[in-house]
Amino acid sequence: MMVTVPDFSFEAEALAGGATCVVGVDEVGRGPIAGPVTAAAVRLDPGNIPEGLRDSKAMSQAARERLSDWLLTHAAVSVAHASVEEIDEINILRASHLAMERAVAGLGQGQGQGQGPDFALIDGNLLPRGLTIPARALVRGDARCQSIAAASIVAKVARDRIMVDLAQQFPGYGWERNAGYPTKAHLQALLDFGVTPVHRRSFKPIHNILYQDVYVSL
Repeated sequence: MMVTVPDFSFEAEALAGGATCVVGVDEVGRGPIAGPVTAAAVRLDPGNIPEGLRDSKAMSQAARERLSDWLLTHAAVSVAHASVEEIDEINILRASHLAMERAVAGLGQGQGQGQGPDFALIDGNLLPRGLTIPARALVRGDARCQSIAAASIVAKVARDRIMVDLAQQFPGYGWERNAGYPTKAHLQALLDFGVTPVHRRSFKPIHNILYQDVYVSL
């Protein structure tokens, strides 16, 4: 299968249209049943773009970590999150957009990179409603747009590291391997050990366990 290679054409188009600081934005963690949702916003230097930028899902862990570390050093990067509590309160789509909005806002705060972003390229088909700058949604943006690919890499590595830390606090669920996704082993661990404070109670597998517990107790 041919792998799509993202390019800088969407950024170039926005710059040609008058934007001066274009960022790519992506999130990771909509599918897991535990942990936060994480977003990143990245502004690339068009004269210093690293080799190998791809959709983070198409890369090895080692390649993602190497590129994430490079981007944190050589690009303007902001990482933000929406908590489990926020996910349960406002739903996962809105929470993922909230994390994106926070990531974009973070690039305007003490980054030492000059002005804040004035145009955002957003992965997906919907724009976060709380964005305060013009933006464009790109379906499969992480496979088409270098800045979004960079954001996908940074967000994935950041969230995976959070889940490794949480796995130390709540052993037995395998989050260092499954990142909170509902794998067979994770679902079995829920039955064996119960629901933790960082499980998403609005998600069906968790809701069903909690509802069953209440029903049985009655």
